[in-house]
Amino acid sequence: MPPLINVQGISKAFGANPLFQNISFTISEGDRLGLIGPNGSGKSTLLRTLAGVVDPDDGNIAARKQLRLVYVEQESRFQAGETVRFILERALQLSGVAESERGGIFAETLGRAGFADFDADASSLSGGWQKRLAIVEALVQKPDILLLDEPTNHLDLAGIAWIEGLLANASFASVIVSHDRYFLQNVATSTAELNRAYPDGLLRIQGDYSTFLEKKEEFLHAQSKRQEALENLVHKEIEWLRRGPKARTTKSKARIDKAHELMAELSDLKTRRQSGAAQIDFSATDRQTKRLIALDDVSYQIAGRTLFQGVNFILAAGMRVGLVGPNGSGKTTLLRLLQGELSASTGEIRRADWLRIVYFNQNRQLNPDLTLRRALAPEADSVVYQDRSIHVASWAARFLFTGEQLNQPVSRLSGGERARVLIAQLMLQPADILLLDEPTNDLDIPTLEILEESLLEFRGSLVLVTHDRYMLDRVSNVVLGLDGKGAGESFADYPQWENWLAEQNKSEKATPAPRTAAENSSRARKKLSYLEAREFSGMEQRIAEAEEQLRRKQAQMEDPAIASDGPRLVTAHAELEEAQQAVDTLYTRWAELEEKSSG
Repeated sequence: MPPLINVQGISKAFGANPLFQNISFTISEGDRLGLIGPNGSGKSTLLRTLAGVVDPDDGNIAARKQLRLVYVEQESRFQAGETVRFILERALQLSGVAESERGGIFAETLGRAGFADFDADASSLSGGWQKRLAIVEALVQKPDILLLDEPTNHLDLAGIAWIEGLLANASFASVIVSHDRYFLQNVATSTAELNRAYPDGLLRIQGDYSTFLEKKEEFLHAQSKRQEALENLVHKEIEWLRRGPKARTTKSKARIDKAHELMAELSDLKTRRQSGAAQIDFSATDRQTKRLIALDDVSYQIAGRTLFQGVNFILAAGMRVGLVGPNGSGKTTLLRLLQGELSASTGEIRRADWLRIVYFNQNRQLNPDLTLRRALAPEADSVVYQDRSIHVASWAARFLFTGEQLNQPVSRLSGGERARVLIAQLMLQPADILLLDEPTNDLDIPTLEILEESLLEFRGSLVLVTHDRYMLDRVSNVVLGLDGKGAGESFADYPQWENWLAEQNKSEKATPAPRTAAENSSRARKKLSYLEAREFSGMEQRIAEAEEQLRRKQAQMEDPAIASDGPRLVTAHAELEEAQQAVDTLYTRWAELEEKSSG
């Protein structure tokens, strides 16, 4: 069967700057293509080109007849006065679905997406719910291909789980621009990186994201070997040319031509392999105080609604706290309470003296008319970083900006480039505590990895709100979870929080009828079965063995030989996660059996 879309040799440039050149690929039925690449490589433009919003400069895109292609942009916005119901009914009309079927599709789709109020004004919804609505609006149009640009931006963790399940079980194909590595791992059936480092401008690998990383490592290793071989060949040819062949025979002319071809290939390979990484390094103070902020029985109410109550938590030196919870649970509010911007409704928040807190606000905007030069260095052509004066051009280069960009307005920058400017501003402020509210939005994967390393090396404390589960797992050494119903609990790690939340949801769904006194008495007398008793008696030994296995896997991750080997590191990380999951499962089962035996 022919592909749904066949892209052949397309190119796109803005002014003199090419985004991508001579890109070719196909999308077939059932494909879920994850599209990644550095900021500014043209991922969003490529999606808009597939959607027909933007025309390519060269090449062509052939689509199957009567193909229904629906595009969901990165920023989802709706007009004031448009209700959820109106938007969905309009989309159903566009889809050509028979009127008799619309009611069922409408209720089923919105219900699965979690919408309760169909008459709510769409423009008043939070960013996460507007994103859900935009995706639902696309779904009811019955697409053959769904194009999604950063679909997890603004979604909470429950929203990300919803869209993962939706895409994994979908009958349509999809092309998804995303920097969320767990999302790509769970959803994509193939991954393509748009990057000038590759000869064809695009590297596409069939399989999940882990497979892509392994194959990419192999490809880059082969490229490195090729460059080394070319350098040796070119060196020999240059020596031959310097000697000056006496006879300008046809054979010697052919060798001269071949030498120039090798030099051109080497130059092209070196140019493509040149890559930079943002240099992110947050400045910590030399504070010795152990207890920085203490929350005692803190609650916060707004407009008659309790966001959370009875929160007790101590933020100590060196803690890296992942703050998690559904949209509307009060994560940003809690950050503002920690900063001192808001006051608790009840309870007390105690801070150490002269505490220096730096806050990254997810809604912070840059002045679009400001030049990049002034955005990076507001007062002069240099900045003071860690007691050193650095020229603005050098400071810009740390964040992968060129000298030519310094005089461009901020409005010309991509979303990821603007995020790098905000992080650059943040780095100039020494801090005891970093409060980070969604710092990962719009950052590409290489920059995310650098940011993670910097946060791990930061000597102060931090509280991190992010929908990036990989970063949460890697950076946080404690998790503070808000359940959206007023409760707040501390957890050792993110998987523990996920398990707790799943148990909470399971308990809410299970609403059995009240038991009679006889039934209660019978339940109280219930003991472990023979098999359960045997399982319980051997549980401590099984847990000890599982924890020993976990320690071995952790030691492997710290082995320099494995840490420097990409494919082995990916495998070791997966095995470590599996071992951790095994320990968590055993502890959960032990608690179940212990409760039952004492019931």
